[in-house]
Amino acid sequence: MERPEPSDHAPGVAAEKHPGGAVEVVYALPGRQFVIALPLEPPGLTARAAVERSGLLAQVPELAAQPLALGIFGVVCDEGRVLRDGDRVEIYRPLKRDPRALRRERAANAPRKGRRR
Repeated sequence: MERPEPSDHAPGVAAEKHPGGAVEVVYALPGRQFVIALPLEPPGLTARAAVERSGLLAQVPELAAQPLALGIFGVVCDEGRVLRDGDRVEIYRPLKRDPRALRRERAANAPRKGRRR
């Protein structure tokens, strides 16, 4: 089954609140989520501009102190990506540890019962 493009979806609740179209900017921390709906204005609004307009850089100071990693519905995108109605801009946190390295460490430290040598 073919996956649709990240922006090829029906506009969500946020778009209903803004007749000219809307986007969402989201950021998640372990204990808190931020979901901010913005009107899709001005035309040509970029992912970076949406993050700036959301106010999250002021609310979460550590975001302003590092380069932003952004995506649209789970697909990494450039800060200059022009947004379309219904897009959800996701701000990604850096990984503390590489998941592959963690799996290797767990496998190396796992008990060797039942394994052939």
